[in-house]
This record gives sequence, C-alpha cells and structure tokens, in this order.
Amino acid sequence: MKRLIPFVIAGLLTTASGAAAADDIPVIWPPLEASEVNLNDFLWVARPVVVFADTPADPRFVEQMTLLEARIEDLAVRDVVVIVDTDPDAKSELRTKLRPRGFMMVIVGKDGGVKLRKPSPWTVREITRQIDKMPLRQEEIRLRKATAG
Repeated sequence: MKRLIPFVIAGLLTTASGAAAADDIPVIWPPLEASEVNLNDFLWVARPVVVFADTPADPRFVEQMTLLEARIEDLAVRDVVVIVDTDPDAKSELRTKLRPRGFMMVIVGKDGGVKLRKPSPWTVREITRQIDKMPLRQEEIRLRKATAG
C-alpha cells in the first residue's frame, strides 16, 4: 500500500494543477487503511477524510462509506483521499493523533490541520460545502477559473 501513495499523490498533483480535465480526475477508491498511511504524506497535496469506527459493522460507518462511495468523484475534484480505521486495537498513528470515540468522521485540510469532526455520518454534499468554504480551496477555485478563462 505504501507503494501506492506516490501514485495517489502524483494523480492529485495533476488534478490540483488544473491541467487535468474533469474526465481525467483520478478516483481514489477503495479507501486507504489508516495503519498504512502517514498524514504528512498528504501535506499540501490532498485533503484526508478519515472515517473511524470500532468495527466495520458499525451502522454509522456503513452509512458513511456508502455515502462517500456514491459520490466519490465530487470528492476527487477537491483532492480528497478517504482513509478508514475500524480497528481500535491496532492503535494506528491516526487514531492516536485524532482520538476518536466510536464512530467519527474527520476532515483534515491540506495544511494538516483538523477542519471538522463529526460524530455522525455526513453526506458528500455537506462535506464538499465545508471544504469549499476553506480559504485554500477558495484559492484553488480562483486559480482554476483564471487558467480556464
């Protein structure tokens, strides 16, 4: 999995540069496992959305993953990488850093800061609206418009 991360990052860089058409946006699915990633690998490149649960059978986890998968393209446009952690016993670096209690969905900005924590599932529309309010995302939109027009 660690060998996959450079390709994910390279694909996101192409998308972030504005050079890729909408059809060229890489769709990152299935999600990455928390035990196999380091948040620092995504710094200034991607916006991790981390979904925690104590078990993959948690109904909130199942609902969140269904919501994300249904509109993963909308997340890819915003350079989102989905990361999951459903094993509290593994004590992943992400679980230690973000300290979830049961189910939790976290949006991490490209700057590495936690932008939102939610104890219940959110739709992709809610997630993308939150991302689109971020100053860095606003700058990306301005740059994309400037290079397109």
